[in-house]
Formats: sequence, C-alpha cells, structure tokens
Amino acid sequence: MNRIAIPTVEQSPAASLPLLEAVNKQLGVIPNLMKLVGNSPAALEGYLSLSGALGKGVLSAALRERIALTIAEYNGCDYCLAAHSYLGKNLAKLSDEEINAARDARSADPKAEAALRFAQRVAAERGRIGEQDLAALRAAGYDAAATVEIVINVALNVLTNYINNVAQTELDFPAAAPKAA
Repeated sequence: MNRIAIPTVEQSPAASLPLLEAVNKQLGVIPNLMKLVGNSPAALEGYLSLSGALGKGVLSAALRERIALTIAEYNGCDYCLAAHSYLGKNLAKLSDEEINAARDARSADPKAEAALRFAQRVAAERGRIGEQDLAALRAAGYDAAATVEIVINVALNVLTNYINNVAQTELDFPAAAPKAA
C-alpha cells in the first residue's frame, strides 16, 4: 500500500499534466513513480529536467541503467530495481546477466565495472570518496565530464530510491528477479 497517495492522471495537479503526457509519449505509459512525484509539479519538472539533460550527456543509456541498478540495490529500492531491470532489458538491451551483475556493481565490461564501482563508492561514502577512487575511474578512461555525470546519475537515482522507499510505491513494472549468487 502506498504511504503517499499516487493520483490518477485526472487527479494530478494541472501543472503536472503536460509533464505526465510527455512521459506517456516517451514511454507509452505513465509509471507510478511519475504520478507520485507529480503530486508536486515543481518536483516532477525538476526530476524530468535533470533526467532529460543526463540523457544528452556522455554516458550511454546502458551505463545509466547499470548505475541505476547499482544504486537501487545499494539503497534497497524494490521499485527502482523493478523499473530499471525492465528498462535495462527492454530499452538499453542489457542481458539478464548484466542486469544481475550491475546490482553488485559488476560488469563483463571492465570500463563499465569501473564506473559502477565508483558510483557505489560515491553512494556509500556520500560523495567523500578517496583519491584512489578517482584515480581508478580515470585509469578506466573516464574524463571530467563523465565523472561529473556518474556522480549526478548517482544523485538522481538516490532521489528516486528515497521517494519510492518513503512512499512504498506500488510496483507497476514486473518485480525484479531475485539476485543470483
């Protein structure tokens, strides 16, 4: 049961309606997370603006989905695990093995794994990472722009993890498979 009301589109504030319609146009559906955040048009606009801007950045959609999975697992967000497992598989075309690995900040791609390990450290250390963490990321081939975007993707996913964990948002994506050992 949701602890914060998730309005129907018709019950959403008028200022949220064009934003929710844009989500529907892009995804073909309006996920419960968007309707939940749409309780505050300002929050929805902020989330969508940042997410949209990062979509134009230097990180691939596949890496952004992997980061989302790493952070969702770290924060224990069942909603985001479900959503990003689905989006990772169906939009970013990640294999089930890569989706499972990303939950543990791992990847068969060493460069992607370096980014996931860095993202996990950023979350675990609340941004107070060591020089060795930055050095490892640089050694994997990430420049300043990519480093900034990894950190901002962590923050964006923490935001959605926290609102979903507070609200206990009802899943409208298939539940994430149990993590393989």
